[in-house]
Amino acid sequence: MGEPTEIRTASADRAEAARGAGSVQDAGRPARQPDGATRAAQSKRAALRSRVREQRRSPARPRLLFELALIGISYWLYSLVRNAVPEQAVVAQKHASWIWRFEQFLGVDVERAINHGVNSVTWLIVGMNYYYATLHFIVTIGVLVWLYRRHPGRYAAARSVLFVTTAIALVGFYFFPLAPPRLMTDGGFIDTVAIHHTWGSLASGAGAQVSNQYAAMPSMHIGWSLWCGLTIFFLARAPWARALGLLYPLCTLLVIISTANHFWMDAVGGMVCLGVGFTAARLLYHRWVFQLPRYPGGLVAEPPMTVPEQWLVQGRGELREVGRSGPVS
Repeated sequence: MGEPTEIRTASADRAEAARGAGSVQDAGRPARQPDGATRAAQSKRAALRSRVREQRRSPARPRLLFELALIGISYWLYSLVRNAVPEQAVVAQKHASWIWRFEQFLGVDVERAINHGVNSVTWLIVGMNYYYATLHFIVTIGVLVWLYRRHPGRYAAARSVLFVTTAIALVGFYFFPLAPPRLMTDGGFIDTVAIHHTWGSLASGAGAQVSNQYAAMPSMHIGWSLWCGLTIFFLARAPWARALGLLYPLCTLLVIISTANHFWMDAVGGMVCLGVGFTAARLLYHRWVFQLPRYPGGLVAEPPMTVPEQWLVQGRGELREVGRSGPVS
């Protein structure tokens, strides 16, 4: 009986030794490392992710030529798409009747009364016609320039809000053609531009031949003016400027109704588009536009250093020595 026991013991020892040898060999084997190309790719991806994160926290200073080209191309595409939407007159008139009946149901159908009342004051309605035709672009461009010069750290995010808002509006123009009140066949509204022969508007006259007359929902006059007003209100320091920022979209709302270019509901659509624009920028930059740092990197611009930094360090050391030993005689 002893011999089998010895054989089993030897076999067990050999098996244990083999497992131990394998364990030692596996433990001593170096972990597989990525080759040079893989490490380089990983480093590039890590650097790109870090750069994107930094850009989202604090956008870089905008470049003038790039921004001018971007705004020019974007507005050209906006005009191209807006005017390429089929002018479905029958559908647009039907949608206008829906909007008008819905406002009557809610008891807020005051557009016609305001349109007729303001039109009776010639100097006021003529001024509103020019307001509608010009300030929509002038004020928006002016606010963009002000942001670029005074708030470069917030410019890219604020500009993105405007672009997203306008892109959403194009979707509305395509899927919901709407006749403005002045073009309703049975609305009884007054086309104030046609009556007073004012210039500069694409809504009536010769400009109507190159502009989509049924791109009224949502109102970008409200979307853009509210963007301008909020930007001025949150970023301007002077109280009078902040007050003007709040008044601008309110005046624009009065103008678009008095000139019969939009319904109340078009203004609501413009505000919804702007809300989507601000939300998109919040998701992209992880903060609301006006909470971003004023300057890139979160730093306030400092005057350039005119002497070597080591001189300043040495000078501070000498001042500390003088403070300990008293004034030099």
